[in-house]
Amino acid sequence: MRNAFIKTLHGIAKQDPNVILLTADNGAIVFDDFRKDLPKQFINCGISETTMVSVAAGLASCGKTPFIYTIVPFLIMRTFEFIRNDICMHRLNVKIVGIGGGMRYSTLGPTHHALEDIAIMKALAGMTVVCPADPLETGKATLAVYRQQGPVYMRMGTAKEQPIYSRDYDFQLGRAVVLREGKDITLIAAGSILKEVLAAAEELDKKGISTRVVNLHTVKPLDREAIMRCIRETRGVLTVEEHNLTAGLGESIAACIAENGSSQVRFKRMGINDMFCVGFGSHEYLKDRHGLGVNQIVKEAQKLY
Repeated sequence: MRNAFIKTLHGIAKQDPNVILLTADNGAIVFDDFRKDLPKQFINCGISETTMVSVAAGLASCGKTPFIYTIVPFLIMRTFEFIRNDICMHRLNVKIVGIGGGMRYSTLGPTHHALEDIAIMKALAGMTVVCPADPLETGKATLAVYRQQGPVYMRMGTAKEQPIYSRDYDFQLGRAVVLREGKDITLIAAGSILKEVLAAAEELDKKGISTRVVNLHTVKPLDREAIMRCIRETRGVLTVEEHNLTAGLGESIAACIAENGSSQVRFKRMGINDMFCVGFGSHEYLKDRHGLGVNQIVKEAQKLY
């Protein structure tokens, strides 16, 4: 994902001199080509994320399109007041790009995990929240984010995500993508956790449960029409997120269901249940330990059938 973002933004910045990339002393090596080709459009603010946010706000107020980039906890949690007051209150055109969403930095411990960021960014007025699922979608999302006016938060993994899309498709902010059709139950997710969700759908199909998979890459604003279509056409909906259940993707969908009076649908949320990540190991190990492995998704989905 990281490489797809950098490649796409590099191409955009070559065409638009108003695009400025700011980092907080993170990813210096991977931005070598960008810095070499476009030295006047690259700023390393050092390990001072709050300063980076305020610099970006100043640039945006002068007509520039700044992209700010670093590890999610330092970009979102450490700088929240600055994002809220400097960027969102003025509806400035700043693009916030966080790397290491969820438990991707598995071996660095809870300080480097991002399990609250979607909830925090969703709560900000005027903020668009996007979670691409793989490298192809990251490139498309980067271009869409650039074209979108106003503040946007894009949550990525790192550089190790496996492809989910096998062919090109039409990407639009706020429009969900159906990755698999199915008539029995629907699995809804966003981001790289879709890899496990798709694998679970394959297993469910083997058990005779026709499973639809929906990529809700834009967490805010929600594609309510797509959600309601799933409720009407399948008997159960399961949301899966590499994020705290509180104020996450599943909670937004639950509110959508309740507000539309769809109380008969079978519904379940899967995610991190009000806790910090425990244990040490690979990303896959941590997802499995916290109930987000393929087998756990299969078991929860079966309960809705």
